[in-house]
Parts: sequence; C-alpha cells; structure tokens
Amino acid sequence: MPTINQETYPWLKAYPKGVPYEINPEAYPSLLELMEEGFRQYAAQAAYSNMGKELTFGEIDRLSGEFAAYLQSLGLQKGDRVAIQMPNLLQYPVAMFGALRAGMIVVNTNPLYTCREMQHQFKDSGAKAIVILANFAQNLEKIIANTEIKHVVVTEIGDLLGFPKKLVVNAVVKYVKKMVPSYSLPQAVSFGKALSIGAGHAYTRPTVSSEDLAFIQYTGGTTGVSKGAMLTHSNLISNVEANHEWLKPLMGENLHNPVIVAALPLYHVYALTVNALSALKSGAMNLLITNPRDMNAFINDLKRYKVTIFTGLNTLYNGLLNHPRFGEVDFSELKITSAGGMALQKVVAERWHKATGCLPAEGYGLSETSPVLCSNPLVGENRIGTIGIPWPSTVMRIMGEDGTWAPDGEPGEILAQGPQVMPGYYNRPDETAKVMYEDESGRWFKTGDIGVRSPDGYFKIVDRKKDMILVSGFNVYPNEIEDVVAQCPGVMEVACVGVPDEKSGEAVKLYIVKKDPDLSIDKVKAYCREHLTAYKCPKHIEFRDELPKTNVGKILRRALREDEKS
Repeated sequence: MPTINQETYPWLKAYPKGVPYEINPEAYPSLLELMEEGFRQYAAQAAYSNMGKELTFGEIDRLSGEFAAYLQSLGLQKGDRVAIQMPNLLQYPVAMFGALRAGMIVVNTNPLYTCREMQHQFKDSGAKAIVILANFAQNLEKIIANTEIKHVVVTEIGDLLGFPKKLVVNAVVKYVKKMVPSYSLPQAVSFGKALSIGAGHAYTRPTVSSEDLAFIQYTGGTTGVSKGAMLTHSNLISNVEANHEWLKPLMGENLHNPVIVAALPLYHVYALTVNALSALKSGAMNLLITNPRDMNAFINDLKRYKVTIFTGLNTLYNGLLNHPRFGEVDFSELKITSAGGMALQKVVAERWHKATGCLPAEGYGLSETSPVLCSNPLVGENRIGTIGIPWPSTVMRIMGEDGTWAPDGEPGEILAQGPQVMPGYYNRPDETAKVMYEDESGRWFKTGDIGVRSPDGYFKIVDRKKDMILVSGFNVYPNEIEDVVAQCPGVMEVACVGVPDEKSGEAVKLYIVKKDPDLSIDKVKAYCREHLTAYKCPKHIEFRDELPKTNVGKILRRALREDEKS
C-alpha cells in the first residue's frame, strides 16, 4: 500500500501514533487582521468576479469599510448580529467583511428559506439588522414584526456591476423576468445608499479577540432542531491556516493568484471558509457563481478564466460532466478539485479525473467544525471512497457503542478534537452537552457520523447520522419535515426517510396515513412547497394504512428504509 508523503505533509510525521503537527490558531489576533493583511498585500489583484465584473481586494477593502461604517452609524454595537440573505453576488463579501470589520456577528441565511424558517433563525439569533436580496424581501415583510430586526438593507442583483450594466440587469430581473415580488419595508435602505452613508462616516476599528464570535451558522445538528453553531474568530483562522498547509504541496508558499470556483453558496460554511476566508490568505480570486443550476451560464463563466481550484460536491461535478458543453472549458491550469458536503461517487471522481486531469480530493467536515476536519492529501495517496486524513492540529478517533475507543477497522462514531471545533450552540447549553465528550485527553466533538479508521490513518464514512437525509449537500432532518407535514389538513401520521436519487444523492420520501380520504399527493406537495425550502420538499409520497412502530408507539423509520431496499 502506498505510504503518505510525510516530508511534504509535516503534520503527518507523528500520525497516527501521536498528535498531528500543530498549526497556530492564534496566527492572527482575529479575522480583522487577516482581512487587513489580505486587502493590503493583494490590493491590485482581482478578489471576486461575478457576471463579468471584477472587484479587486483594494475595492473590497474600501466598500466593506464603508459598509462597516454604515452599520456603526446606525448605533449597532460590537457583538450585535447581522443577517445576510442572498446568493453568491459581489455584495456578499462586501456585507460580510463589513459586518466583521464592525465587530459584529454574521448570521448566514439561506435565501430560499420560507417565512417560518426565516423567523425561527432571526428570532433565535436575535439579529438586529439584515442585508437581503430584493427577490426575497416579500418574505421578510411577513415576519419582521416577530423579530428584533430594526435595520434592513435591500440589494438588487446588479447593484455592484457598474453602470450601465447595473441598470440593465436590475430592470430585466424586476420587469422582464418578474423575479422581484412587491413588498413593503418602509424602514429599508438600498445597498447603494448604505454604502454612501458609510462613506460619509468615520469607521472606528473595534477591539476584537480570537475568542469573540464571528459567525452563527445554523445547522440541524444531530437532533434535527435548528440551532446556531457559534464559530469564533480563532475557529475560522485555524481552518484557514490548516487549508493553507493543505494547499502548499501543489501550490507552494505563493499561490500565484489562483482562480477558485465558488459555485457553492458563501452562506454555506464550506464555501465561507475554503473560498472566501482562505482567499484572504492566498490572494485567490473567487469566481462567484450565482445560480449553478443554470449550467449554460455556469459554463460560460468557467470559460472566462483558466481555473486553478474547484470546490464543489458530487452533484455539481456530475451535472457538469453530463452537460453537452462541458468539453468547451479549458482545465489546463486546474490543480486542485475539492469535494465535500456529500459522498463523492467513484464513477464521478473517475470521470472528472479523465475529463480534467485532476482527481477530486474528498474531505469531511461540519458546520460545528468551521468546517473541515479531514481530507485526502494532494500528494501521496488520494484514496477514493475515503474522507482522507485529519488536517493539521486535528485529532479524530472512533468511539464504539460501548463508549470506549474502537480499534482500527472497527466502526463507531467519529469524534474530533481541534481548534476549529465550536465552543457550542448559541443559547443552547443543553444541546451543546449532547454533542461534547470529555476525558483525560480533553474535549471531543461527537459528529454523529459512523466511520472506520484504517491502520494507516485514513477515515471512511460507513453511515451517516441515523436519520439525516443529505440532499445535494444540504442536511434535511426528518423531525422538521414531519413536524411541518403533520400540520397539513388531512394528515393523521407521517414518517420521513431518505431514498437514493441519481441527481441529488438522496431525496425526501414521505409515508402518510390519511385522516381525510380525499387527501392527495398534489395537496401534500403544495403544502410542503409553502412551508419548506425546495430541497426539503418530498420527491416521493406514499400513502399507507399504518406505519411500523415500536411497542411504545414510536415510528420505526429504520423499518421504512428497509422496505425501500427490499
């Protein structure tokens, strides 16, 4: 069996017998210093590209500084929560870096959330301000009175594309494509006005420490209850530093202005760290893909540049490979393809390798771990079908069902320890206690995923959280789906499981016992579309006379999954 190149990966020298090589989680006092260094060092270089428009690091520095000053001019204080709800647009890094520079905590929000989901997240986080794309402002109007949000900044898709493209794009989106439903938010200001106000106010740099919170990333965790993972400045700096070490063998100390594809949304912790924050360290330009489902436009964007790094997940790579225009893209400069978010299928990895000359390196992480815990190495053996080896300063172990550490080759729950692990869930000490384990070697995070470790240190996922469904890289939790569908008129009982799906990896399937004989599949789907984000909506619905249960009346999802296999 090939050995891992430990000279290239110095942190592996002590692995698997001891603690891996340490990176410095205090390399920067906070993300502010990382931002300031990146803005200064790469000022003249392109930082982001979107819809044919580039912004340099220097321009991001100026614009985010103006946005930080605007937030401070509102009377918002260090530690206040600012929600951002939009897809990948140039406005995203400006708002995100601006909020961080103002000393505030960013609450990343999926723009496709329903009113119910938005209200829960905003109330739970105590967000006081929001930056939202106009396309989704109608939903905010419906729930804002039930939140603490007092300050609203509304942006339109073309706002930073420059004149006259800004006017053309915004007009087409609003009046031709009719993608902006009417809304009434009297307190709202436009993104441009917010920047203008900020430019007229002095920015006061706050004192921010490594242990201050930088982000609240919402996740279902292991119980399905939506809760916010608290990520500190140090948590994220640790993952940025580890990512930099991981890149070195192929990219070197100077990464030569790489172009990194950002097709995954920046509100997702994977792209947040590996794309947006890590680019401050490397000087990479992020090619922002606003709608990766529009494959024609996606390929047109890819043709603008010779990309160096591609971050994505299995369904994204599979979709591109199956597009008739994929061969038009020049991948001659592609050095790294990173795969996460969901299992990388062997056939997809092999096809991508054949088409681009770059074998995807699969990794693993969670919102609670900022996110990366491990990945296949870029030199040595990239072992398809595994999630690779722990990153610098990260230790992973397998705990058996009896609560003891399992030997190599024996499956059990993956536990992790490292500076990227969150301190806990926001305002939920009870939920935090459920996922933390302490022994003489310190504090461990219980991932809830079942894995196995090979004798030479590679980890493999053999099962996921017992009931969780993974749809195109997004976690879907049966408890939430069942809670919503149970409120649908005509439903007596409901159970939710995941079933295999060629496009999304898994799809949601519902089993329903009717209360109203006239209840139809179409009625249930319509109800779900109203109350659930699209990726959480069921693709399959089956009506049954009864559901399998334990002797105490608990529905047996496991039995339903077994039915699907038979």
